[in-house]
Amino acid sequence: MKLVNRTIAIMSLGILLFAAAGCETTTSGSAVGANRSQLLLVSSEQLDQMATEAYAKVKTDASQKGALNKDKAMLNRVRNISTRLQKQTGVFRRDAPGWQWEVNVISSNDLNAFCMPGGKIMVYSGLIQQLNLTDAEIAVVLGHEIAHALREHSREQVSQAIAAQTAIGIGATVLGVGQGGADMAATGYQALVATRFSRNHETEADRMGLELSARAGYNPRAGVTLWQKMIGANQGGRPPEFMSSHPAEASRVREIEKLLPTVMPLYEAAARS
Repeated sequence: MKLVNRTIAIMSLGILLFAAAGCETTTSGSAVGANRSQLLLVSSEQLDQMATEAYAKVKTDASQKGALNKDKAMLNRVRNISTRLQKQTGVFRRDAPGWQWEVNVISSNDLNAFCMPGGKIMVYSGLIQQLNLTDAEIAVVLGHEIAHALREHSREQVSQAIAAQTAIGIGATVLGVGQGGADMAATGYQALVATRFSRNHETEADRMGLELSARAGYNPRAGVTLWQKMIGANQGGRPPEFMSSHPAEASRVREIEKLLPTVMPLYEAAARS
């Protein structure tokens, strides 16, 4: 028993040292605070390359179905809003305004939007049409998705999976579980934890997205009306994929309302300029 306890202690220390070596933050705090320390064990370049390839495939598939950028007016609308938001990303990280940003729209009834690492944005027309979104509400959606990319939540998620799998592998070797057991545990971790953004990630994206939209000159009160529409869509059946990591709750609206005193001055300053 003492040997096992000692082994576990050594493993724990090794894992802590391994994790500490990769802790940093991808963004500055700005008005809403976005400088939490993150576990980052893979490079941005690796994730950006993967995202570029994945995004190209999404575009190709949509193009083959005749669904890519069909509505030119909607495409221009989304791109204009996105451009205003992109100009404000430097407040969180200096390199972001120079990313190779790309924005496209897929004609689909899906209520969805995403921004891949490196600034690859896709919006599904159903999100705008079925929820009848205003420009300010679209800005909040895009700001939320852009925030995921700025904070490199995907990179953090992959790093957490690597750390967990490393721990699983060490434990399997030392405790004699065997590779089959380790693989099963790793698969379980991926399925339960590493496939969607966490609640913490979603909260960060809400806060940063609201600040981005305010600095871009969009009324941040749209964050309240947006999520009220999301809640309504959720009550009507399957929740929008945009909020699929956890339901849009009344508490989420209240958190956004609490942020308004912080971000409204930014919006008012932008409106005056």
